[in-house]
Amino acid sequence: MRSRLLIIVLMASLGVWASARAAPEKPTIVLVHGAFADSSSWSGVIADLQRDGYSVLAAPNPLRSIAGDAAYVASVVKSVDGPVVLVAHSYGGAVISQAGAETDNVKALVFVSAFAPDVGESIGELFGKFPPIPLGAALAMRPLPGGGQDLYIRPDRLPQVFAPDVPVDRAKLMAAEQRPVAAAAFSDRLTAAAWKTIPSWFVYGSADQAISPAELAFMAERAHARKTVIVPGGSHVSLISHPDTVAALIEAAAAAQ
Repeated sequence: MRSRLLIIVLMASLGVWASARAAPEKPTIVLVHGAFADSSSWSGVIADLQRDGYSVLAAPNPLRSIAGDAAYVASVVKSVDGPVVLVAHSYGGAVISQAGAETDNVKALVFVSAFAPDVGESIGELFGKFPPIPLGAALAMRPLPGGGQDLYIRPDRLPQVFAPDVPVDRAKLMAAEQRPVAAAAFSDRLTAAAWKTIPSWFVYGSADQAISPAELAFMAERAHARKTVIVPGGSHVSLISHPDTVAALIEAAAAAQ
Protein backbone atom coordinates (compact mmCIF):
# COMPACT_ATOMS: atom_id res chain seq x y z
CA MET A 1 0.00 0.00 0.00
CA ARG A 2 2.81 2.39 0.95
CA SER A 3 4.68 1.61 -2.29
CA ARG A 4 1.56 2.29 -4.36
CA LEU A 5 1.05 5.65 -2.60
CA LEU A 6 4.68 6.56 -3.25
CA ILE A 7 4.29 5.80 -6.97
CA ILE A 8 1.17 8.00 -7.16
CA VAL A 9 2.96 10.89 -5.45
CA LEU A 10 5.96 10.54 -7.75
CA MET A 11 3.77 10.45 -10.84
CA ALA A 12 1.88 13.57 -9.70
CA SER A 13 5.17 15.37 -9.00
CA LEU A 14 6.52 14.45 -12.43
CA GLY A 15 3.30 15.71 -14.02
CA VAL A 16 3.64 19.09 -12.29
CA TRP A 17 7.31 19.29 -13.27
CA ALA A 18 6.52 18.42 -16.89
CA SER A 19 3.76 21.05 -17.01
CA ALA A 20 6.13 23.68 -15.65
CA ARG A 21 8.73 22.67 -18.22
CA ALA A 22 6.17 22.89 -21.01
CA ALA A 23 4.87 26.34 -20.02
CA PRO A 24 6.27 28.98 -22.38
CA GLU A 25 8.62 31.55 -20.91
CA LYS A 26 6.99 34.92 -20.41
CA PRO A 27 8.96 37.60 -22.24
CA THR A 28 10.29 40.64 -20.44
CA ILE A 29 8.43 43.83 -21.31
CA VAL A 30 10.71 46.79 -22.08
CA LEU A 31 8.87 50.12 -22.12
CA VAL A 32 10.23 53.26 -23.82
CA HIS A 33 8.65 56.64 -23.10
CA GLY A 34 8.26 59.41 -25.65
CA ALA A 35 9.12 63.09 -25.83
CA PHE A 36 7.80 65.47 -23.16
CA ALA A 37 7.50 62.55 -20.73
CA ASP A 38 9.50 60.12 -18.59
CA SER A 39 9.24 56.51 -17.46
CA SER A 40 6.61 57.37 -14.83
CA SER A 41 4.10 57.72 -17.67
CA TRP A 42 4.02 53.91 -17.74
CA SER A 43 3.11 53.49 -14.04
CA GLY A 44 -0.45 52.25 -14.58
CA VAL A 45 0.59 49.88 -17.36
CA ILE A 46 3.47 48.54 -15.27
CA ALA A 47 1.14 47.81 -12.34
CA ASP A 48 -1.15 45.74 -14.60
CA LEU A 49 1.73 43.84 -16.21
CA GLN A 50 3.42 43.05 -12.90
CA ARG A 51 0.12 41.87 -11.44
CA ASP A 52 -0.09 39.40 -14.32
CA GLY A 53 3.39 38.05 -13.68
CA TYR A 54 5.49 39.92 -16.23
CA SER A 55 8.98 41.27 -15.62
CA VAL A 56 9.07 44.89 -16.72
CA LEU A 57 11.84 47.40 -17.47
CA ALA A 58 10.99 51.04 -18.15
CA ALA A 59 14.03 52.34 -20.04
CA PRO A 60 14.88 56.04 -19.75
CA ASN A 61 14.88 57.52 -23.23
CA PRO A 62 17.66 60.14 -23.68
CA LEU A 63 15.57 62.14 -26.20
CA ARG A 64 18.68 63.44 -27.99
CA SER A 65 18.78 61.70 -31.39
CA ILE A 66 17.24 58.66 -33.06
CA ALA A 67 20.60 56.90 -33.48
CA GLY A 68 21.84 57.65 -29.97
CA ASP A 69 18.53 56.92 -28.27
CA ALA A 70 18.16 53.67 -30.21
CA ALA A 71 21.67 52.55 -29.32
CA TYR A 72 20.91 53.10 -25.65
CA VAL A 73 17.57 51.27 -25.77
CA ALA A 74 19.19 48.41 -27.70
CA SER A 75 21.80 48.11 -24.94
CA VAL A 76 19.00 47.73 -22.38
CA VAL A 77 17.29 45.06 -24.48
CA LYS A 78 20.55 43.15 -24.97
CA SER A 79 21.03 43.04 -21.19
CA VAL A 80 17.84 40.98 -20.84
CA ASP A 81 18.10 37.17 -20.83
CA GLY A 82 15.36 35.73 -23.00
CA PRO A 83 12.71 37.19 -25.29
CA VAL A 84 11.55 40.81 -25.09
CA VAL A 85 8.42 42.67 -26.10
CA LEU A 86 9.58 46.18 -26.95
CA VAL A 87 6.94 48.85 -26.37
CA ALA A 88 7.06 52.59 -27.05
CA HIS A 89 4.98 55.72 -26.79
CA SER A 90 5.02 58.62 -29.27
CA TYR A 91 8.58 59.63 -30.33
CA GLY A 92 9.76 56.39 -28.71
CA GLY A 93 8.19 54.48 -31.60
CA ALA A 94 10.86 55.81 -33.95
CA VAL A 95 13.49 54.78 -31.39
CA ILE A 96 12.27 51.17 -31.11
CA SER A 97 11.87 50.94 -34.88
CA GLN A 98 15.63 51.47 -35.04
CA ALA A 99 16.60 49.70 -31.80
CA GLY A 100 14.61 46.55 -32.51
CA ALA A 101 16.70 45.95 -35.61
CA GLU A 102 19.89 46.15 -33.53
CA THR A 103 18.96 43.23 -31.25
CA ASP A 104 18.14 39.55 -31.72
CA ASN A 105 15.79 38.88 -28.79
CA VAL A 106 12.85 41.17 -29.58
CA LYS A 107 9.83 39.00 -30.43
CA ALA A 108 7.22 41.75 -30.77
CA LEU A 109 6.85 45.53 -31.06
CA VAL A 110 3.97 47.51 -29.56
CA PHE A 111 3.37 51.09 -30.68
CA VAL A 112 1.30 53.19 -28.25
CA SER A 113 0.22 56.39 -30.04
CA ALA A 114 3.67 56.09 -31.56
CA PHE A 115 5.62 56.84 -34.72
CA ALA A 116 6.76 53.97 -36.93
CA PRO A 117 8.96 55.61 -39.60
CA ASP A 118 10.37 53.72 -42.55
CA VAL A 119 14.04 53.47 -43.52
CA GLY A 120 15.28 56.88 -44.70
CA GLU A 121 12.22 58.61 -43.25
CA SER A 122 12.12 61.17 -40.43
CA ILE A 123 9.38 62.06 -37.96
CA GLY A 124 9.24 65.53 -39.49
CA GLU A 125 8.53 64.05 -42.91
CA LEU A 126 5.73 61.92 -41.50
CA PHE A 127 4.16 64.99 -39.89
CA GLY A 128 4.30 66.78 -43.23
CA LYS A 129 2.16 64.13 -44.96
CA PHE A 130 -0.90 64.91 -42.84
CA PRO A 131 -2.87 68.01 -41.81
CA PRO A 132 -1.41 70.09 -38.93
CA ILE A 133 -2.29 68.95 -35.43
CA PRO A 134 -3.05 71.15 -32.35
CA LEU A 135 0.21 70.19 -30.63
CA GLY A 136 2.23 72.06 -33.25
CA ALA A 137 1.01 75.48 -32.12
CA ALA A 138 1.70 74.62 -28.48
CA LEU A 139 5.41 73.86 -28.91
CA ALA A 140 8.23 76.15 -27.83
CA MET A 141 12.03 75.99 -27.95
CA ARG A 142 14.94 76.64 -25.63
CA PRO A 143 18.53 77.08 -26.88
CA LEU A 144 21.05 74.40 -25.93
CA PRO A 145 24.50 75.44 -24.61
CA GLY A 146 26.37 73.64 -27.39
CA GLY A 147 24.08 74.79 -30.17
CA GLY A 148 20.73 73.51 -31.35
CA GLN A 149 17.45 73.72 -29.49
CA ASP A 150 15.28 71.73 -27.12
CA LEU A 151 11.61 71.33 -27.93
CA TYR A 152 8.95 71.31 -25.22
CA ILE A 153 5.20 71.91 -24.79
CA ARG A 154 4.15 75.20 -23.26
CA PRO A 155 3.02 74.21 -19.76
CA ASP A 156 -0.24 76.16 -20.04
CA ARG A 157 -1.14 74.23 -23.20
CA LEU A 158 -0.06 70.69 -22.29
CA PRO A 159 -3.28 69.69 -20.48
CA GLN A 160 -5.41 70.62 -23.50
CA VAL A 161 -3.35 69.25 -26.39
CA PHE A 162 -1.42 66.38 -24.79
CA ALA A 163 -3.55 64.96 -21.97
CA PRO A 164 -7.15 66.24 -22.11
CA ASP A 165 -8.52 62.94 -20.74
CA VAL A 166 -6.20 62.99 -17.70
CA PRO A 167 -7.29 64.71 -14.46
CA VAL A 168 -6.23 68.37 -14.61
CA ASP A 169 -4.04 68.17 -11.50
CA ARG A 170 -2.12 65.22 -12.99
CA ALA A 171 -1.80 66.99 -16.34
CA LYS A 172 -0.36 70.07 -14.63
CA LEU A 173 2.25 67.90 -12.94
CA MET A 174 3.09 66.37 -16.30
CA ALA A 175 3.54 69.87 -17.73
CA ALA A 176 5.97 70.83 -14.99
CA GLU A 177 7.90 67.54 -15.12
CA GLN A 178 8.11 67.13 -18.91
CA ARG A 179 11.44 66.26 -20.47
CA PRO A 180 12.19 68.16 -23.70
CA VAL A 181 13.42 66.48 -26.85
CA ALA A 182 16.23 67.78 -29.05
CA ALA A 183 14.52 69.46 -32.00
CA ALA A 184 17.09 67.96 -34.37
CA ALA A 185 15.84 64.45 -33.52
CA PHE A 186 12.72 65.10 -35.59
CA SER A 187 14.92 65.44 -38.68
CA ASP A 188 16.93 62.27 -38.06
CA ARG A 189 16.36 59.57 -40.68
CA LEU A 190 16.06 55.95 -39.69
CA THR A 191 18.57 53.45 -41.04
CA ALA A 192 16.44 50.44 -40.06
CA ALA A 193 12.75 49.69 -39.50
CA ALA A 194 12.30 46.71 -37.20
CA TRP A 195 8.55 46.54 -37.85
CA LYS A 196 9.34 45.20 -41.32
CA THR A 197 10.57 41.91 -39.85
CA ILE A 198 9.19 41.83 -36.28
CA PRO A 199 5.42 41.49 -35.68
CA SER A 200 3.81 44.70 -34.45
CA TRP A 201 0.73 45.80 -32.53
CA PHE A 202 -0.72 49.34 -32.40
CA VAL A 203 -2.99 51.21 -29.99
CA TYR A 204 -3.98 54.89 -30.11
CA GLY A 205 -6.77 57.29 -29.17
CA SER A 206 -9.35 58.49 -31.67
CA ALA A 207 -8.98 62.06 -30.32
CA ASP A 208 -5.16 62.25 -30.35
CA GLN A 209 -4.08 65.89 -30.81
CA ALA A 210 -0.33 65.25 -30.84
CA ILE A 211 -0.18 62.77 -33.73
CA SER A 212 -3.06 62.69 -36.20
CA PRO A 213 -5.17 59.51 -35.84
CA ALA A 214 -5.07 59.32 -39.65
CA GLU A 215 -1.26 59.26 -39.49
CA LEU A 216 -1.31 56.58 -36.80
CA ALA A 217 -3.73 54.49 -38.88
CA PHE A 218 -1.46 54.88 -41.91
CA MET A 219 1.59 53.65 -39.98
CA ALA A 220 -0.29 50.70 -38.47
CA GLU A 221 -1.54 49.62 -41.89
CA ARG A 222 1.89 50.06 -43.48
CA ALA A 223 3.45 47.91 -40.76
CA HIS A 224 0.79 45.20 -41.31
CA ALA A 225 -0.04 45.33 -37.61
CA ARG A 226 -1.25 42.06 -36.14
CA LYS A 227 -3.86 44.05 -34.24
CA THR A 228 -4.80 47.73 -33.95
CA VAL A 229 -6.84 48.99 -31.00
CA ILE A 230 -8.46 52.44 -31.18
CA VAL A 231 -9.48 53.97 -27.85
CA PRO A 232 -12.73 55.93 -28.42
CA GLY A 233 -12.15 59.55 -27.40
CA GLY A 234 -8.67 58.69 -26.18
CA SER A 235 -5.92 61.33 -26.13
CA HIS A 236 -2.24 61.02 -26.96
CA VAL A 237 -1.54 59.56 -23.51
CA SER A 238 -3.79 56.50 -23.50
CA LEU A 239 -1.02 54.75 -21.55
CA ILE A 240 -2.02 57.04 -18.64
CA SER A 241 -5.77 57.44 -19.21
CA HIS A 242 -6.44 53.83 -20.32
CA PRO A 243 -3.57 51.73 -18.90
CA ASP A 244 -5.68 48.55 -18.78
CA THR A 245 -6.35 48.71 -22.53
CA VAL A 246 -2.67 49.28 -23.31
CA ALA A 247 -1.52 46.53 -20.93
CA ALA A 248 -4.01 44.07 -22.46
CA LEU A 249 -2.60 44.67 -25.95
CA ILE A 250 0.96 44.26 -24.68
CA GLU A 251 0.01 40.95 -23.10
CA ALA A 252 -1.63 39.85 -26.35
CA ALA A 253 1.63 40.60 -28.17
CA ALA A 254 3.57 38.74 -25.49
CA ALA A 255 1.36 35.65 -25.81
CA ALA A 256 1.39 35.55 -29.63
CA GLN A 257 3.42 32.84 -31.35
